[in-house]
Amino acid sequence: MDDRALLQRLIAGPATGDALAAASGQTRAAVWKRIEALREAGVAIEAKPGRGYALSQPLDLLDAAAIEAALSAPARARLDSLDVAWSIDSTNSELLRRATPARGAAVLLAERQTGGRGRRGRVWASPLAAHLYLSLARAFGGGLARLGGLSLVAGIAAAQALHALGFAAVRLKWPNDLVALDGDVLRKLGGLLVEGGGEYAGPARAVIGLGLNVRMPAAAAAQIDQPWCDLVMLAELAGARPPTRDAVVAALLDALLPALDEFDAQGLAPFLDRYAAFDALAGQAVGVLGSDREHRGVALGLADDGALRVRLDDGEERRFHAGEVSVRRGGATR
Repeated sequence: MDDRALLQRLIAGPATGDALAAASGQTRAAVWKRIEALREAGVAIEAKPGRGYALSQPLDLLDAAAIEAALSAPARARLDSLDVAWSIDSTNSELLRRATPARGAAVLLAERQTGGRGRRGRVWASPLAAHLYLSLARAFGGGLARLGGLSLVAGIAAAQALHALGFAAVRLKWPNDLVALDGDVLRKLGGLLVEGGGEYAGPARAVIGLGLNVRMPAAAAAQIDQPWCDLVMLAELAGARPPTRDAVVAALLDALLPALDEFDAQGLAPFLDRYAAFDALAGQAVGVLGSDREHRGVALGLADDGALRVRLDDGEERRFHAGEVSVRRGGATR
């Protein structure tokens, strides 16, 4: 009984230390150490007198075969491989270490990341079996110059998939955040990170990483210093049951894989109107923090190249590009 099997046993219901020891062929002390390791990885496990060990909240484990079976036929045809790792430093880092398929996309998910990364080097908390940590590697034509809008396209596809699953509050916050509207507050639901390399005007490859909050453990929530949400929270607000993580992955890939084909063939232009439908900042007062100072104004949506258009308070319109700035709605951190 490895850690995955141990956790799968707890998903089925409470189990005593004696029962787990007998099933795994280990001592009760060894089982306790493994339970402690699962707790340290982010799984909340209670020890109840007379019942033994029990999960503090429901969870489900990813199943690569189930995800592939749930994909549409066109999406499966665009897939080169789909793997689920138990624990890894970073799904993006691992795909960058691997060769990119000549055709189709390689998808890697992990139940846990020990070195998950967000934009501008920020740490992305990745508790075990709680959220989605998904990366996709794909080759692109047209060179690195065309890949600037790739995170926007991936965000649009993710937002479309989540809306199709019933999460109507999901929006996009430029340049790479999935958020949910909560009155005047934008609660962070997920983020995207695109990395890669290649020739400026020749073949290129990209790894698209998506982190999506599904069921936030209380211990992880206590360490977050910004408004956040997860799919379980959004489903409860809508009076619905949250989908399984397998179902969310399948929906994301069904939207993302054809969108990447379209982007490779036509660039960003077909996606600009689609982005506008999810834009959380358009028409809002914003503060854009540059390397020198904060620029205040009103967000006007995207430029043709994916830059953020802002009409500054002095009347000048400026364009800000991903990687140069962070955006703060209303001039206050969100």
